[in-house]
Amino acid sequence: MDYGKYLYQQNKKEHEARKHQKNITVKEVKFRPNTDEHDYEFKKNHIIRFLTQGDKVKAAVFFRGREIVHQSIGRKIIDRLIEELAEVGAVEARPKMEGPNLIAIFAPKKA
Repeated sequence: MDYGKYLYQQNKKEHEARKHQKNITVKEVKFRPNTDEHDYEFKKNHIIRFLTQGDKVKAAVFFRGREIVHQSIGRKIIDRLIEELAEVGAVEARPKMEGPNLIAIFAPKKA
């Protein structure tokens, strides 16, 4: 077999494999500890839309200045999100602090 022909066939196989892959994008939705009820619902609906489209969602509660002392408020927001999004998406990464952010990652549920 010709080496050039072998390389060509390998390249074709790799190209076909890449063509059938699905790119999963991670969307980020930011909350603040004092996010209002309407804003919370609005952002939650965005998360639901992203999950139904098949994207992963990174929900972050962003603390500024002295708000970092009240991490329990951010934890309540994330816990409420986890509870309300249970039928649409599953928690891929439990809530954890990364710098001034409390982050949780949601993945769409398998159909």
